[in-house]
Amino acid sequence: MQTPRVVSTFIGVDVSKDTLVTCVHDSGARRTVPNQRSAILVWLKSLPSGSAIGMEATGTYHELLADLAYSHGVLVYVLNPKHVHRYAKGVGLRTKTDRVDAAVIARYLVRERSDLHPYHPASPELRQLQRLLLRRAKLSRSRAGLQQSLHGLNGLTRPLNQLLKHFDALIAQIDARIKLLIDACPQRQAANLRLRTIKGVGPVVAPALLYLLQRFAFLNADSFVAYTGYDLCVDDSGKRVGRRRLSKEGPSELRRLLYNAAMAAVSSPAWKPIYQHYLAKGLSRTAALVVIARKIARTAWSIYTHNTTFDPTRITRQA
Repeated sequence: MQTPRVVSTFIGVDVSKDTLVTCVHDSGARRTVPNQRSAILVWLKSLPSGSAIGMEATGTYHELLADLAYSHGVLVYVLNPKHVHRYAKGVGLRTKTDRVDAAVIARYLVRERSDLHPYHPASPELRQLQRLLLRRAKLSRSRAGLQQSLHGLNGLTRPLNQLLKHFDALIAQIDARIKLLIDACPQRQAANLRLRTIKGVGPVVAPALLYLLQRFAFLNADSFVAYTGYDLCVDDSGKRVGRRRLSKEGPSELRRLLYNAAMAAVSSPAWKPIYQHYLAKGLSRTAALVVIARKIARTAWSIYTHNTTFDPTRITRQA
């Protein structure tokens, strides 16, 4: 985490496609700024030194403000919208408007700043990789939805198959672009190949893991697992042992990919004994696959961090 700076002004920004609604914490002063480069630059120049800006991650709409503010030396925080929403409910707010949201973000930034990670822009290559991965995921979801909704309808089998072929062609083009982007950097290519040595991790899962591991400096495997949302939430009180559940705080697409990797992995000699071990302990098939997915995430962090390759004996010892 970056060494805390002396901050005198905390500003919350509610970001939309067309506008930015800003709120200064102490004074409550609000302003609406067009979400355009020239207007943002004018606004940034008006900020006092020692300013910190908080905004929610909103797809790509927040990126222009975050990047410009960072380049102008402003301390920037890109926040998880779930966390801000829960904070607003926790402090008893019942109204939700752009102006209220900006004020909540400023208040959240003041109260929670010590536990937040300042924003650092991704490299152009990593940003391009992220966008390709997001578009591939959207195409895959749309393909699956169409196949499921139109399956079995009389007279539509042939046009459905033709449509699915078009989806497959688009996905293949994106996969080719992802591969070119990874292979253009020898270090990234080598890291991707090392991740591919994990049984169950294929050409789709490896780039998704690689992007996150290169984008963020996870301190340990536990922090990476927590980011994926595969960490366990404990709900105990006194003698009561509550139900364990997944936090599901991270990107849902990554959890889906890791789960798919687990389903592929459990047929391999490396992972199958571990999978059967957890089934024998009474875990359901789904729960056992989640355990394998979590272990794949931990293994990926270790391989990337220590520049190693997959060693089945290590995961067997951890079972």
